[in-house]
Amino acid sequence: MEIGVVGKPNVGKSTFFSAATLAEAQIANYPFTTIDANVGVSYAIAEHPCKELGCTPNPQNYEYKNGVALIPIKMIDVAGLVPGAHEGRGLGNKFLDDLRMASALIHIIDASGKTDEEGRPVDTYDPVNDMDFLEKEIDYWIYGILHKNWHKFAKRIKMQNLKLSKAIAEQLTGIGVSEDDVLEAMHKTDLRDDPTKWSEEDIMHFVSELRKINKPIIIAANKADRASDEQIERLIEEGKKRGYIVIPTSAAAELTLRKAAKAGFIDYTPGNGDFEILKPLNEKQRKGLELIKERVLDRFGSTGVQEVINKATFELLQLIPVYPVEDEHKLTDQFGNVLPHVFLMRKGSTPRDLAFKVHTDLGKTFLYAVNAKTHRRVGEDHELEFNDIIKIVATAK
Repeated sequence: MEIGVVGKPNVGKSTFFSAATLAEAQIANYPFTTIDANVGVSYAIAEHPCKELGCTPNPQNYEYKNGVALIPIKMIDVAGLVPGAHEGRGLGNKFLDDLRMASALIHIIDASGKTDEEGRPVDTYDPVNDMDFLEKEIDYWIYGILHKNWHKFAKRIKMQNLKLSKAIAEQLTGIGVSEDDVLEAMHKTDLRDDPTKWSEEDIMHFVSELRKINKPIIIAANKADRASDEQIERLIEEGKKRGYIVIPTSAAAELTLRKAAKAGFIDYTPGNGDFEILKPLNEKQRKGLELIKERVLDRFGSTGVQEVINKATFELLQLIPVYPVEDEHKLTDQFGNVLPHVFLMRKGSTPRDLAFKVHTDLGKTFLYAVNAKTHRRVGEDHELEFNDIIKIVATAK
Protein backbone atom coordinates (compact mmCIF):
# COMPACT_ATOMS: atom_id res chain seq x y z
CA MET A 1 0.00 0.00 0.00
CA GLU A 2 1.19 3.49 -0.88
CA ILE A 3 0.02 6.81 0.58
CA GLY A 4 0.77 10.04 -1.27
CA VAL A 5 1.64 13.29 0.54
CA VAL A 6 0.24 16.07 -1.64
CA GLY A 7 -0.64 19.75 -1.65
CA LYS A 8 0.49 23.17 -2.87
CA PRO A 9 4.17 24.11 -2.78
CA ASN A 10 5.50 25.49 0.50
CA VAL A 11 2.80 24.13 2.86
CA GLY A 12 5.06 21.65 4.69
CA LYS A 13 4.67 18.47 2.60
CA SER A 14 8.33 17.51 2.76
CA THR A 15 8.46 18.33 6.49
CA PHE A 16 5.44 16.05 7.05
CA PHE A 17 7.09 13.31 4.95
CA SER A 18 10.40 13.65 6.84
CA ALA A 19 8.61 13.61 10.20
CA ALA A 20 6.61 10.52 9.24
CA THR A 21 9.51 8.55 7.79
CA LEU A 22 12.71 10.18 9.15
CA ALA A 23 13.90 10.01 5.54
CA GLU A 24 15.94 12.91 4.23
CA ALA A 25 13.95 15.32 2.05
CA GLN A 26 14.92 18.80 0.93
CA ILE A 27 13.00 21.36 2.97
CA ALA A 28 12.97 25.08 2.13
CA ASN A 29 10.66 28.08 2.30
CA TYR A 30 10.05 28.51 -1.43
CA PRO A 31 7.84 26.84 -4.07
CA PHE A 32 8.85 23.62 -5.87
CA THR A 33 11.60 22.63 -3.46
CA THR A 34 10.57 19.04 -4.21
CA ILE A 35 11.00 18.09 -7.87
CA ASP A 36 11.68 14.36 -7.78
CA ALA A 37 9.37 12.33 -5.54
CA ASN A 38 10.73 11.25 -2.16
CA VAL A 39 9.85 7.69 -1.12
CA GLY A 40 10.07 6.33 2.41
CA VAL A 41 8.45 4.04 4.96
CA SER A 42 6.15 5.27 7.69
CA TYR A 43 4.14 3.25 10.20
CA ALA A 44 0.50 2.91 11.12
CA ILE A 45 0.25 2.22 14.85
CA ALA A 46 -2.22 -0.20 16.45
CA GLU A 47 -2.40 -1.99 19.77
CA HIS A 48 -0.64 -5.35 19.45
CA PRO A 49 -2.61 -8.56 20.28
CA CYS A 50 0.15 -9.55 22.72
CA LYS A 51 -0.91 -6.71 25.00
CA GLU A 52 -4.26 -8.47 25.45
CA LEU A 53 -2.94 -12.04 25.38
CA GLY A 54 0.19 -11.58 27.50
CA CYS A 55 2.61 -12.97 24.92
CA THR A 56 5.94 -11.60 23.72
CA PRO A 57 6.18 -11.15 19.94
CA ASN A 58 9.22 -11.98 17.88
CA PRO A 59 8.66 -9.57 14.99
CA GLN A 60 10.18 -10.09 11.58
CA ASN A 61 8.39 -7.74 9.17
CA TYR A 62 7.20 -5.02 11.54
CA GLU A 63 8.30 -3.36 14.78
CA TYR A 64 6.89 -3.72 18.29
CA LYS A 65 7.17 -1.08 20.98
CA ASN A 66 5.40 -0.51 24.29
CA GLY A 67 2.50 -2.80 23.46
CA VAL A 68 1.85 -1.45 19.97
CA ALA A 69 2.58 -2.78 16.49
CA LEU A 70 4.27 -0.43 14.02
CA ILE A 71 2.87 -1.55 10.67
CA PRO A 72 4.93 -0.35 7.67
CA ILE A 73 3.29 1.93 5.10
CA LYS A 74 4.98 3.13 1.90
CA MET A 75 4.83 6.92 1.66
CA ILE A 76 5.58 9.18 -1.31
CA ASP A 77 6.15 12.95 -1.18
CA VAL A 78 5.52 14.49 -4.60
CA ALA A 79 6.13 17.88 -6.19
CA GLY A 80 3.80 20.71 -5.18
CA LEU A 81 0.51 21.03 -7.03
CA VAL A 82 -0.87 24.31 -8.41
CA PRO A 83 -4.21 25.05 -10.11
CA GLY A 84 -4.07 23.87 -13.73
CA ALA A 85 -1.70 20.97 -12.96
CA HIS A 86 -3.76 18.62 -15.16
CA GLU A 87 -2.90 20.94 -18.07
CA GLY A 88 0.80 20.76 -17.23
CA ARG A 89 1.12 23.92 -15.10
CA GLY A 90 3.97 23.88 -12.60
CA LEU A 91 5.19 20.32 -12.30
CA GLY A 92 1.65 19.01 -12.79
CA ASN A 93 2.30 16.13 -15.19
CA LYS A 94 5.11 14.77 -13.02
CA PHE A 95 3.02 15.24 -9.86
CA LEU A 96 0.11 13.26 -11.23
CA ASP A 97 2.31 10.55 -12.71
CA ASP A 98 4.02 10.03 -9.33
CA LEU A 99 0.63 9.45 -7.69
CA ARG A 100 -0.61 6.79 -10.10
CA MET A 101 -0.63 3.86 -7.65
CA ALA A 102 -1.38 5.71 -4.40
CA SER A 103 -4.16 4.08 -2.35
CA ALA A 104 -4.93 7.29 -0.46
CA LEU A 105 -3.78 10.91 -0.36
CA ILE A 106 -2.80 13.07 2.60
CA HIS A 107 -3.58 16.63 1.52
CA ILE A 108 -1.35 19.09 3.40
CA ILE A 109 -2.96 22.53 3.85
CA ASP A 110 -1.36 25.58 5.45
CA ALA A 111 -3.88 26.15 8.25
CA SER A 112 -2.28 29.49 9.17
CA GLY A 113 -3.36 31.03 5.84
CA LYS A 114 0.13 32.30 5.01
CA THR A 115 0.51 30.59 1.61
CA ASP A 116 -1.46 31.60 -1.48
CA GLU A 117 -2.84 29.31 -4.21
CA GLU A 118 0.54 29.23 -5.98
CA GLY A 119 2.53 28.42 -2.84
CA ARG A 120 3.88 31.95 -2.34
CA PRO A 121 4.15 33.49 1.16
CA VAL A 122 1.39 36.05 1.86
CA ASP A 123 -0.06 37.84 4.88
CA THR A 124 -3.56 36.39 4.62
CA TYR A 125 -5.19 33.63 2.55
CA ASP A 126 -8.26 31.48 3.20
CA PRO A 127 -7.03 27.84 3.44
CA VAL A 128 -10.61 26.60 2.88
CA ASN A 129 -10.04 27.51 -0.79
CA ASP A 130 -7.47 24.72 -0.98
CA MET A 131 -9.87 21.96 0.02
CA ASP A 132 -11.55 21.66 -3.37
CA PHE A 133 -8.77 22.37 -5.84
CA LEU A 134 -6.87 19.10 -5.29
CA GLU A 135 -9.86 16.89 -6.01
CA LYS A 136 -10.69 18.98 -9.09
CA GLU A 137 -7.17 18.52 -10.47
CA ILE A 138 -7.29 14.76 -9.96
CA ASP A 139 -10.80 14.59 -11.42
CA TYR A 140 -9.66 16.39 -14.58
CA TRP A 141 -6.58 14.17 -14.76
CA ILE A 142 -8.65 10.95 -14.70
CA TYR A 143 -11.24 12.54 -16.99
CA GLY A 144 -8.49 13.33 -19.50
CA ILE A 145 -7.39 9.69 -19.57
CA LEU A 146 -10.92 8.35 -19.93
CA HIS A 147 -12.39 11.01 -22.22
CA LYS A 148 -9.64 10.61 -24.80
CA ASN A 149 -11.14 8.60 -27.70
CA TRP A 150 -14.30 8.01 -25.60
CA HIS A 151 -16.65 7.88 -28.60
CA LYS A 152 -14.49 5.30 -30.36
CA PHE A 153 -14.13 3.35 -27.10
CA ALA A 154 -17.90 3.46 -26.40
CA LYS A 155 -18.77 2.28 -29.92
CA ARG A 156 -16.41 -0.69 -29.63
CA ILE A 157 -17.90 -1.69 -26.26
CA LYS A 158 -21.43 -1.63 -27.69
CA MET A 159 -20.66 -3.32 -31.00
CA GLN A 160 -18.60 -6.13 -29.45
CA ASN A 161 -20.95 -6.46 -26.47
CA LEU A 162 -18.05 -6.12 -24.01
CA LYS A 163 -18.43 -5.70 -20.26
CA LEU A 164 -18.19 -1.95 -19.66
CA SER A 165 -16.84 -2.09 -16.09
CA LYS A 166 -14.01 -4.39 -17.13
CA ALA A 167 -13.15 -2.27 -20.18
CA ILE A 168 -13.01 0.97 -18.15
CA ALA A 169 -10.85 -0.73 -15.49
CA GLU A 170 -8.45 -1.81 -18.23
CA GLN A 171 -8.30 1.79 -19.48
CA LEU A 172 -7.42 3.01 -15.98
CA THR A 173 -5.27 0.11 -14.75
CA GLY A 174 -2.22 2.41 -14.90
CA ILE A 175 -3.57 4.46 -12.00
CA GLY A 176 -4.53 1.46 -9.86
CA VAL A 177 -8.26 1.34 -10.66
CA SER A 178 -9.92 -2.08 -10.24
CA GLU A 179 -13.15 -3.37 -11.78
CA ASP A 180 -14.72 -3.31 -8.30
CA ASP A 181 -13.89 0.42 -8.09
CA VAL A 182 -15.58 1.00 -11.46
CA LEU A 183 -18.68 -1.00 -10.53
CA GLU A 184 -19.06 0.92 -7.26
CA ALA A 185 -18.74 4.28 -9.06
CA MET A 186 -21.25 3.21 -11.72
CA HIS A 187 -23.67 2.16 -8.99
CA LYS A 188 -23.31 5.47 -7.13
CA THR A 189 -23.87 7.51 -10.32
CA ASP A 190 -26.67 5.22 -11.55
CA LEU A 191 -25.14 5.17 -15.03
CA ARG A 192 -26.20 2.58 -17.60
CA ASP A 193 -24.07 -0.04 -19.31
CA ASP A 194 -24.45 1.70 -22.70
CA PRO A 195 -21.46 4.09 -22.83
CA THR A 196 -22.65 5.66 -26.10
CA LYS A 197 -25.39 7.37 -24.08
CA TRP A 198 -23.02 8.85 -21.50
CA SER A 199 -22.77 12.63 -21.78
CA GLU A 200 -19.61 14.59 -20.87
CA GLU A 201 -21.35 15.53 -17.60
CA ASP A 202 -22.01 11.83 -16.95
CA ILE A 203 -18.35 10.99 -17.51
CA MET A 204 -17.22 13.78 -15.15
CA HIS A 205 -19.75 12.69 -12.49
CA PHE A 206 -18.53 9.10 -12.80
CA VAL A 207 -14.87 10.19 -12.60
CA SER A 208 -15.55 12.24 -9.46
CA GLU A 209 -17.11 9.25 -7.69
CA LEU A 210 -14.33 6.97 -8.91
CA ARG A 211 -11.70 9.33 -7.49
CA LYS A 212 -13.39 9.26 -4.07
CA ILE A 213 -13.22 5.46 -4.15
CA ASN A 214 -9.76 5.00 -5.68
CA LYS A 215 -7.91 8.06 -4.31
CA PRO A 216 -9.65 9.03 -1.01
CA ILE A 217 -8.28 12.15 0.69
CA ILE A 218 -7.60 13.08 4.32
CA ILE A 219 -6.59 16.66 5.21
CA ALA A 220 -3.66 17.56 7.47
CA ALA A 221 -4.24 21.16 8.63
CA ASN A 222 -0.52 21.83 8.95
CA LYS A 223 1.18 24.71 10.80
CA ALA A 224 -1.78 24.49 13.18
CA ASP A 225 0.30 26.02 15.98
CA ARG A 226 0.40 29.26 13.93
CA ALA A 227 -3.38 29.29 13.38
CA SER A 228 -6.06 30.58 15.74
CA ASP A 229 -8.63 28.31 17.34
CA GLU A 230 -11.26 29.92 15.11
CA GLN A 231 -9.25 29.09 11.96
CA ILE A 232 -8.83 25.46 13.03
CA GLU A 233 -12.51 25.05 13.97
CA ARG A 234 -13.59 26.55 10.64
CA LEU A 235 -11.34 24.17 8.69
CA ILE A 236 -12.73 21.17 10.57
CA GLU A 237 -16.34 22.29 10.02
CA GLU A 238 -15.80 23.07 6.33
CA GLY A 239 -14.08 19.71 5.95
CA LYS A 240 -17.07 17.90 7.46
CA LYS A 241 -19.40 19.60 4.95
CA ARG A 242 -17.24 18.21 2.14
CA GLY A 243 -16.87 14.76 3.70
CA TYR A 244 -13.23 15.15 4.77
CA ILE A 245 -11.43 14.10 7.92
CA VAL A 246 -9.41 17.19 9.00
CA ILE A 247 -6.60 16.81 11.57
CA PRO A 248 -4.75 19.82 13.11
CA THR A 249 -1.07 19.09 12.50
CA SER A 250 2.40 20.45 13.21
CA ALA A 251 4.85 18.50 11.06
CA ALA A 252 7.75 20.69 12.19
CA ALA A 253 7.09 19.82 15.84
CA GLU A 254 6.84 16.10 15.05
CA LEU A 255 10.11 16.18 13.10
CA THR A 256 11.88 17.85 16.04
CA LEU A 257 10.50 15.30 18.53
CA ARG A 258 11.37 12.28 16.39
CA LYS A 259 14.92 13.54 15.78
CA ALA A 260 15.39 14.23 19.50
CA ALA A 261 14.09 10.74 20.31
CA LYS A 262 16.37 9.16 17.71
CA ALA A 263 19.36 10.99 19.24
CA GLY A 264 18.41 9.68 22.70
CA PHE A 265 17.55 13.06 24.23
CA ILE A 266 13.92 12.21 24.89
CA ASP A 267 11.62 9.20 25.13
CA TYR A 268 8.80 9.88 22.68
CA THR A 269 6.29 7.61 20.96
CA PRO A 270 4.67 9.09 17.83
CA GLY A 271 1.08 10.06 18.51
CA ASN A 272 1.63 10.70 22.23
CA GLY A 273 0.82 14.00 23.88
CA ASP A 274 3.98 14.15 25.99
CA PHE A 275 7.63 13.08 26.15
CA GLU A 276 10.26 12.37 28.80
CA ILE A 277 13.65 14.09 28.83
CA LEU A 278 16.46 11.52 29.15
CA LYS A 279 19.63 13.61 28.78
CA PRO A 280 20.73 17.11 29.84
CA LEU A 281 19.74 19.74 27.26
CA ASN A 282 21.24 23.11 26.45
CA GLU A 283 19.12 26.24 26.82
CA LYS A 284 18.09 26.37 23.16
CA GLN A 285 17.04 22.68 23.10
CA ARG A 286 15.12 22.96 26.36
CA LYS A 287 13.26 26.07 25.23
CA GLY A 288 12.42 24.52 21.85
CA LEU A 289 10.86 21.45 23.48
CA GLU A 290 8.97 23.60 25.98
CA LEU A 291 7.42 25.58 23.12
CA ILE A 292 6.36 22.36 21.36
CA LYS A 293 4.79 21.13 24.60
CA GLU A 294 2.95 24.41 25.16
CA ARG A 295 1.91 25.35 21.62
CA VAL A 296 1.29 21.92 20.11
CA LEU A 297 0.99 18.97 22.51
CA ASP A 298 -0.95 20.71 25.28
CA ARG A 299 -3.18 22.50 22.76
CA PHE A 300 -4.00 19.66 20.35
CA GLY A 301 -3.12 16.52 22.32
CA SER A 302 -0.46 15.48 19.78
CA THR A 303 1.36 16.84 16.73
CA GLY A 304 -1.31 15.23 14.54
CA VAL A 305 1.12 13.48 12.19
CA GLN A 306 0.61 9.96 13.55
CA GLU A 307 -3.14 10.54 13.86
CA VAL A 308 -3.30 11.44 10.16
CA ILE A 309 -1.45 8.24 9.18
CA ASN A 310 -3.59 6.06 11.45
CA LYS A 311 -6.88 7.58 10.28
CA ALA A 312 -5.81 7.31 6.63
CA THR A 313 -5.07 3.61 7.17
CA PHE A 314 -7.83 2.44 9.48
CA GLU A 315 -10.69 4.86 8.75
CA LEU A 316 -10.21 6.25 5.25
CA LEU A 317 -9.01 3.00 3.66
CA GLN A 318 -10.96 0.78 6.08
CA LEU A 319 -8.01 -1.55 6.68
CA ILE A 320 -7.57 -3.92 9.63
CA PRO A 321 -4.42 -5.72 10.89
CA VAL A 322 -4.61 -9.53 10.79
CA TYR A 323 -1.92 -11.96 11.99
CA PRO A 324 -1.52 -15.35 10.24
CA VAL A 325 0.05 -18.19 12.30
CA GLU A 326 1.07 -21.81 11.76
CA ASP A 327 0.38 -22.94 15.35
CA GLU A 328 -2.82 -21.44 16.78
CA HIS A 329 -1.94 -22.57 20.34
CA LYS A 330 1.56 -21.09 20.54
CA LEU A 331 0.78 -18.23 18.08
CA THR A 332 3.90 -19.05 16.09
CA ASP A 333 4.97 -19.51 12.50
CA GLN A 334 6.72 -22.66 11.24
CA PHE A 335 10.02 -21.44 12.75
CA GLY A 336 8.63 -20.83 16.24
CA ASN A 337 8.48 -17.02 15.93
CA VAL A 338 5.59 -15.48 17.88
CA LEU A 339 3.23 -13.43 15.67
CA PRO A 340 6.03 -12.49 13.26
CA HIS A 341 3.85 -11.16 10.44
CA VAL A 342 0.93 -8.77 10.10
CA PHE A 343 -1.17 -8.05 7.00
CA LEU A 344 -3.43 -5.07 6.40
CA MET A 345 -6.73 -6.39 5.03
CA ARG A 346 -9.80 -4.48 3.88
CA LYS A 347 -12.79 -4.62 6.21
CA GLY A 348 -15.06 -7.39 4.97
CA SER A 349 -12.11 -9.61 3.97
CA THR A 350 -12.33 -13.36 4.61
CA PRO A 351 -9.82 -16.04 5.68
CA ARG A 352 -9.56 -17.08 2.02
CA ASP A 353 -8.60 -13.48 1.10
CA LEU A 354 -5.89 -13.67 3.78
CA ALA A 355 -4.70 -17.01 2.39
CA PHE A 356 -4.27 -15.45 -1.07
CA LYS A 357 -2.43 -12.50 0.51
CA VAL A 358 0.04 -14.87 2.20
CA HIS A 359 0.57 -16.99 -0.94
CA THR A 360 -1.41 -17.68 -4.11
CA ASP A 361 -1.11 -21.46 -3.68
CA LEU A 362 -2.44 -21.19 -0.13
CA GLY A 363 -5.50 -19.36 -1.42
CA LYS A 364 -6.12 -21.91 -4.17
CA THR A 365 -5.91 -24.88 -1.78
CA PHE A 366 -7.75 -23.20 1.15
CA LEU A 367 -9.99 -25.51 3.20
CA TYR A 368 -10.87 -23.58 6.36
CA ALA A 369 -9.32 -21.40 9.07
CA VAL A 370 -9.03 -21.39 12.85
CA ASN A 371 -9.46 -18.26 14.97
CA ALA A 372 -6.53 -18.56 17.41
CA LYS A 373 -8.21 -16.38 20.04
CA THR A 374 -11.39 -18.46 20.25
CA HIS A 375 -9.90 -21.73 18.88
CA ARG A 376 -12.99 -22.05 16.72
CA ARG A 377 -13.03 -23.21 13.12
CA VAL A 378 -14.26 -20.60 10.65
CA GLY A 379 -15.24 -20.95 7.01
CA GLU A 380 -14.09 -19.13 3.92
CA ASP A 381 -16.96 -16.61 4.17
CA HIS A 382 -16.20 -15.58 7.76
CA GLU A 383 -15.53 -11.84 8.06
CA LEU A 384 -12.17 -11.02 9.61
CA GLU A 385 -11.97 -8.55 12.50
CA PHE A 386 -9.37 -6.05 13.76
CA ASN A 387 -6.32 -7.87 15.25
CA ASP A 388 -7.59 -11.36 14.39
CA ILE A 389 -5.03 -14.16 14.67
CA ILE A 390 -5.74 -16.79 12.01
CA LYS A 391 -4.42 -20.26 11.20
CA ILE A 392 -5.08 -21.26 7.60
CA VAL A 393 -5.66 -24.94 6.80
CA ALA A 394 -5.17 -25.99 3.18
CA THR A 395 -4.85 -29.17 1.17
CA ALA A 396 -1.39 -30.40 0.26
CA LYS A 397 -0.38 -29.78 -3.36
